[in-house]
This record gives sequence, structure tokens and C-alpha cells, in this order.
Amino acid sequence: MSPDPLSAASSAPLAATPTGGDGDGSTAAPAAVEEVLTLRISLGEEVVGDVRTRFRFDAARPYEVLLTFHLGRPDEADWVFSRELLRDGLRTLSGHGDVKLWPAYCPCHGSTLHLALESPHGSALLEASKPRVQDWLDRTYALVSEDRERSCGPTDDELAALLAGGQG
Repeated sequence: MSPDPLSAASSAPLAATPTGGDGDGSTAAPAAVEEVLTLRISLGEEVVGDVRTRFRFDAARPYEVLLTFHLGRPDEADWVFSRELLRDGLRTLSGHGDVKLWPAYCPCHGSTLHLALESPHGSALLEASKPRVQDWLDRTYALVSEDRERSCGPTDDELAALLAGGQG
């Protein structure tokens, strides 16, 4: 079994620094922004606990964020959704279907972000520190601005051609 990169116990949060570069002290722009946060999780009504979650943004894929939930087993659960959905969810109810996000306030935990996830395997409600998620998200926009993100993807014509080609 391979070593688990998230299993190291620590009372302090992991450093919230961008990753990337070539490791030689180069000032090249980082390729990704990554942070591991501990989220509170509820699976149905009976199980409540903590799950270490890696938030990852890759500049090569500026539309999306990847959340990897370490479940204490050899496998991990990955969820990919739009960075815009996360941004909007920090302000108001955002999303529909499998992923919904909204801000909340809890007297015990302060400002939080709720993530409701549904899949064929079940559903989960997670709660994250809103300020920590916002700080991470701000670093992703420092790496790839919203304006630059728009110029990275396919044009409307390219999308139309792709969709038309797939309907054979």
C-alpha cells in the first residue's frame, strides 16, 4: 500500500502555499495552488466527523477546482467542479444537482461554507472554514485572473463544433 500523503498527524494546518516551479529557487509562476483543510462531514444523519480535504487548482485547467477527500482508506474521493461555482457559493446558494454550496454562520465554528455532494454512492454534507476557503480561492485568482481564465478556454464556435461533432 502506498504511503498516504494526507495521513500525517498535525495540530497545525498545513502550509497554504502555491506549488510548482522547478525547485531551483526559480521565480517562474507556480503551476498550481494547493492546500489541505479539515472539513466537518455528515453522512446521512448518524455519522459526523472530520475529513482531510485537498483543495487543488491547476493553472492549466483554470475553470476547475479539484477537491480530494481522504477517507482514511487507500482510496480517495475526487470531486471536480467549476471555480466559478465555488466563488459564487462563498456568497450565496450556488449549484444544482450533484454539487450545491452556500455560506452559513455557526456559533461554534464562525463563518462556514457548506458543500452538499450527491452521487450514486450516497450523499454528504460538508462544512469548511469560509475564510480559509476564500483565502485559497483568492490565491487561485492571483495565479489565473478571471479575465485570463475566459481567454484560456475554447471559443463558443469551438464548443459548437465539438458538440456538433459528438452528435453523429
